[in-house]
Amino acid sequence: MTLIRCIILVLSLIDEQFNCFLNGRPDNGYHKLKWKPKGCTLPRLDGSHMLELLRGKRLVFIGDSLNRNMWESLICILRNSVKDKNKVYEEFGRHHFRTEASYSFVFEEYKCTVEFFVAPFLVQEWEVEGKNGTTKETLRLDLISRSADKYKNADIIVFNTGHWWTHEKTSTGGGQWNSGGQCDNETEPIKNEMYLTPYPQKMTVLRKVLRGMKTRVTYLNVTRMTDYRKDGHPSIYRKQHLSDEERKSPLSFQDCSHWCLPGVPDAWNEILYAELMVKLNQKRPPKLSALSVFRHQHKSCNILRL
Repeated sequence: MTLIRCIILVLSLIDEQFNCFLNGRPDNGYHKLKWKPKGCTLPRLDGSHMLELLRGKRLVFIGDSLNRNMWESLICILRNSVKDKNKVYEEFGRHHFRTEASYSFVFEEYKCTVEFFVAPFLVQEWEVEGKNGTTKETLRLDLISRSADKYKNADIIVFNTGHWWTHEKTSTGGGQWNSGGQCDNETEPIKNEMYLTPYPQKMTVLRKVLRGMKTRVTYLNVTRMTDYRKDGHPSIYRKQHLSDEERKSPLSFQDCSHWCLPGVPDAWNEILYAELMVKLNQKRPPKLSALSVFRHQHKSCNILRL
């Protein structure tokens, strides 16, 4: 991706939180790297072709801000491949994507939408009565999020969860994701596997559960590939205008969980694109598709159900 194209994408759609270029990050190597798997070739994401695959369909992302990270990446890539940008728009005219419960981008020429629903836990958040008339927040693991009725008829669903389940949402950099994590001055990815984070045990458990599911799934695990990319976080370049406290101690307020855009989430979408090419081109009756993205802090593993 050229720097000029990067500027176009950044200024048009990317939220300030992920907009490292606009926020003053001086290096640009983080958005030039491409993931190349061993033993095969991953096709470059062809936005026009992906839109053809999505013609007449709803692609819905559901989860927390990391899934919004991936969603915004894909919106930028797809919109950049459309000649008439006026025919690509957020359904309700929104230009910022952090405050509402859902967003929907319409690609008018292809009669498709690419949407995002906020549901950090996927299940319903609940309140129970505590001592002395107080209430305690909890989760109903037997009930999915209340927004489910709005996306249950989607053709492809991308779920993500995990980050909010970790203790205080801490980062591997040693502190809370926006208060104390240390990932500044990281401009190169990890190149030696011995420095990678140990593979999460919960992912091994998840894989075993998936093998026993009656519903056919394809497991797209990007946890390890993402772990190499310590260079891809916004870090101190997470906003343009700092508060007085942030200005006095900028290194104490770093985002070491999310990812700069363009950047790492583009690779996740390349894998999604490759999987859709295989699944949607198969000659069989169409079925509801769901891609579940489970993340361990800022890493992830994906499941595609078709």
